[in-house]
Amino acid sequence: MPRPASRISAVPVVLAAAVLVALALPAAASKVYQWKDARGVTHYADAPPPGQKAEQRSLQQRAPAAPAKAVVNADCSNARSNLAVLKGSGPVGLDADRDGKHERELTPAERAERTTRAEAAVKTYCEGGTLPPVR
Repeated sequence: MPRPASRISAVPVVLAAAVLVALALPAAASKVYQWKDARGVTHYADAPPPGQKAEQRSLQQRAPAAPAKAVVNADCSNARSNLAVLKGSGPVGLDADRDGKHERELTPAERAERTTRAEAAVKTYCEGGTLPPVR
């Protein structure tokens, strides 16, 4: 269903106004002027337009933003996930040629060795330590 022509032409106007607001609001500014041009487009700026009537607006200081959540360490998440799989009771497949298909399951000795490496990776990436050399 086609949109009405007035709805389509309003999108660029709103977008232009949003861009103007973003550009016209530096952190140090405390006053903003708003006016409409001859075509009815609303403009915002930190100074009034020459020869036109503009409405002055005051900016309110915003409360400080809440502290950002801690960034998830992808290496830590991956190490924990690997460790959980290796310590689980299900089979763990080996994809030696990296084609997405498991050729065989890990032997108990391979699983134990990889579990040790995964525990070291968790310690390194999640708690801050060093990884043992890979053999």
